[in-house]
Order: sequence, then C-alpha cells, then structure tokens
Amino acid sequence: MADTHLERRRANFAPLTPLSFLPRSADVYPDRLALVYGARRYTWRRVYERCRRLASALTAHGVQRGDTVTIIAANTPELFEAHFGIPMAGAVLNTVNTRLDAETIAYILEHGEAKVLLTDSQFSPRVKEALAQLGRDDLLVVDIVDELAALAPGEGERLGPLTYEEFLAKGDPAAEWAPPADEWDTIALNYTSGTSGRPKGVLYHHRGSYLMSFGTIAGWGLPPHPTYLYTVPMFHCNGWGHAWTMTALAGTVICCRYITAENIFNAVADYRVDHFGGAPVVLSMLINAPEEERREISHPVKVMTAGAPPPAAVLEKTKALGFDVMQVYGLTETYGHVVQCAWQDDWDALDFGAQAEKAACQGVRFPMTEEVRVIDQESGEAVPRDGETLGEIVIRGNTVMKGYHKGAKATEEVFADGWFHSGDLAVVHGDGYLQVKDRLKDIIISGGENISSVEVESVLYRHPAVAAAAVVARPDEKWGETPCAFIELKPGQSAEEAEVIAFSRQHLAGFKAPKRVVFQELPKTSTGKIEKFKLRQAARDL
Repeated sequence: MADTHLERRRANFAPLTPLSFLPRSADVYPDRLALVYGARRYTWRRVYERCRRLASALTAHGVQRGDTVTIIAANTPELFEAHFGIPMAGAVLNTVNTRLDAETIAYILEHGEAKVLLTDSQFSPRVKEALAQLGRDDLLVVDIVDELAALAPGEGERLGPLTYEEFLAKGDPAAEWAPPADEWDTIALNYTSGTSGRPKGVLYHHRGSYLMSFGTIAGWGLPPHPTYLYTVPMFHCNGWGHAWTMTALAGTVICCRYITAENIFNAVADYRVDHFGGAPVVLSMLINAPEEERREISHPVKVMTAGAPPPAAVLEKTKALGFDVMQVYGLTETYGHVVQCAWQDDWDALDFGAQAEKAACQGVRFPMTEEVRVIDQESGEAVPRDGETLGEIVIRGNTVMKGYHKGAKATEEVFADGWFHSGDLAVVHGDGYLQVKDRLKDIIISGGENISSVEVESVLYRHPAVAAAAVVARPDEKWGETPCAFIELKPGQSAEEAEVIAFSRQHLAGFKAPKRVVFQELPKTSTGKIEKFKLRQAARDL
C-alpha cells in the first residue's frame, strides 16, 4: 500500500504519557473523591490543581526538562501528587526508599543529580546526615510536615526554608503545562534495593508507564472507580504504577502511612476498599493478626501480591479471610508486574488447596508484556514444559526499563541477546505457566544437587508455628553448602530445631531439608522482602 503521503500530525498522534489521565479525570469527574488521608479529602479537581501548583512552583525555581526531583516520603497525598506534578514540569521523578541509611541517600542524591528534594520531616535525622555528606548548598529542600506522623525523639526537624504547602502556594493552580515531546523521555528514576554494592538507577519512560497502567486494568480486571488502599510503598516501582492506573479510572485512593494488619482491616471495612496490593509479608500479617485487630469483610476484595513467591499455604489462608489474591511477578527494571497468574475457569472445580497450588504460580505475561520466556542459560533455548527444568526468566516489552542511569556496561550485560535477563530461575509447567524457583544467587548447590530455597520455604510455611521463613546456603565441608533455615515464629508459638528438620523431611527429599534452623525475627526491607544477604552472612557465621 502506498501511503508515503501520510505522516504523524498533532491531529493523529500524541506521545503516550500517564500524565494525560489526570486532566481527563478532573474534567469528567471533578467532584468525585480522589484522595483520602486522615481528615484530608481531595476531589479530582483539587488534585489536578495541586499538581499544577507543584509543577508551576518547580518551574519557577528553575527546574527544567530532564532535571531530577527527589522525594522521600511515606504513602501520603504529597507522594501521590509528586507522580504527576514533577513530570508535568518536565522533570524526572525520583522516589527514594524511606528506610535507606544516610550514606545511600547521599549517594542517590549525588548520582541522580537532584535539583530539588522533597522530604518528610519524620525522616529528618537520616536525611540531615545525608545532606551533610552530600555537601551541596544549591539543593532546595522542601519539608513535608505530616500531622499523622508518629515522631520519635529527634524526628520532625525542618531541614529547608519551606514546607510543602508553602511551596505549593507559590505555584499557579491553573498553570499551563505540556506533555513530553517524546514518549521515550524519562518519567522516573528508581533505584534498586542495592543488596550487594551500590543501588542501580533504573530509568522509566512515559510510554512504558502509560502502557503499564492499561495493562494493569486489563490484567487485573479493574472496574471504573475502584476504591484502592495504597499499601504498596509508592517509592517501590512507583507503587507498581497504581497512582497512574487509579487516576485513569478516576478511582478513590486511600493513603496509608503505616502498614499494619489493623490499619488494613479498618480501611477495607470503613471505606469499602475493593482493591489493594502488597508483598507476601502483608498477607502473612493479615492471616496472623490477632482477633482484636480483625474486621469482618462482607464485600469482595481483590489483592495483587508480588515479591518473594508466597507459599500456597499463605494464599489459601488469605483467601479464607475473604481476599481474592492474584500473584504477579516483575522487577524494578520492568516497572513492576509483567507476569500474572491469570485465573482459568476450569480451576473453579478444584478444591481449595488445589486452587491455592495453582495460584502459587507466577503465571503468564500481562497484556502489555510482549514476550516472557524461561531459557537454558547455556543454549539460550526455551526449557521444556515439564515443571522441572530450571531456566532463567527473560523478558521483552514496552515496560522494560530504558537502562541503568550512568551504567552503560551493566545495561549492555542485562540486555544481552535482545532480551532483558532477570536473574531469576523458574520452571514452566505443562499449561505454560511459569513458576519462580529462586534467584540465581539463591540456588543452593549441595553435593552437586540444585536445591530451590523457595521450595524449602514453601514446606516450612506449612508448619503451624511458622509465621515467616527464609532459607539460604550455609558452607559445608562435605557437601559444599547445605540449606539453613531462618524462622520467625507466630506470637505465642514455639518449636525446636529437630522438630522443624523432621517436619521438612516428611515433605522433602532428605538432601533438601534444612541442616540448621535458627529462630529469630527476619530482617525485611520496607517493601516486605526478606533481606537474604544478611541471613547468608549470619549462616556463614554459625
């Protein structure tokens, strides 16, 4: 077909950006409730005005396209607004994990070349130390002062000349703004957890964030105007992109600063929350909550969970509470979830336990994901669908990062052979559903046999006294390394090492059972991931 006379025009082409969702919701549903936090209630009209104020104030300060604006905040309206106001100014949104140490915060501010820092005053001790290490006097610091913050001694210090609200007052609620000229422009800079070495800066573009939103709507079956409880930290993969997704649907977002079982049950019951997300540790928190912290849930609630693969036992108990859980899989480098355990109608006929086993698979690609494969690391060929052969998960699609900020070598390595290499190991079952078995670095090789730490952990979670479990390799003179289990017990429960080892042997091949068991509180990141690098060191020291 000869169509050389056709070209892209303003009338038929616009760069894709999730920023376009906000003016639409403000125009079509101006008085619909958008944000709820404590006594604060913002409509979509008000949210749009506040985001334009933020963009305008940043521009007036001298922020230009491509500049980085960093924010360190809990899940409050300010962090939600930053997901729009900062990129509306043409700047790059850099959300920072609130639990990072001062040295890492200083590194991120320097590496990301932050022009402005918005920071919650609860985190002032570490941020103040980070600023001292950074040693810059040209960085504007704006303090977010939250009346609901439970401040410990030393917290709450003002570090900048303006509060967030004072800074917003300098902006224009009707300020004009323009979408990016190129949808490949960077919308966000997110840093990996940095469990070994310095964290890497992951760059997202507007196109990917737009498509992630619509892929989530289709893959999760989201209805118009959902009521969403923000339990996923918005600094983690931009809160899985749900700030943009819920805006596209003109939903109501319930902000939650402190993630506890009681707060989640109360929010779900009081606001009739119908959707929320969280790591498996959040699910464990709910199923292990004492009766006095629980509320009866009388309406359907859909939950998206991601992180360390949750054992089938946890999924089964969560469903018994009235929560419909869908497991997803992704990484910081893929904007969050790109694989989902899409439910099949014929699974409805299975018993409760068998359904939980199906739900424990990470599954198949999301609608916005082009390709996901599990490949043999040596040949590069897809592994057979036998549920046993391990391979690495590789991914292609529009929701794969642009690359690592100032990390050309690392970018080339992770994009080898035209795929994004996840570093995660999985098997593929006969129905084509993949199941994550481990990180490459977490596989335990004992006497030449590969042991999946996830498989061992899934068995340990079945023990009635176990609240959380993590299995790592411990050096062994004879076998090279053997499994070592770290276990966090449920309140009021007890167990002995020999008992747990015997329990494991009932459900696992003998060589897979832990040879040592340590009872302690498990170290976790603020996103709920167990910090196995700390446990590996502890195992070496035993």
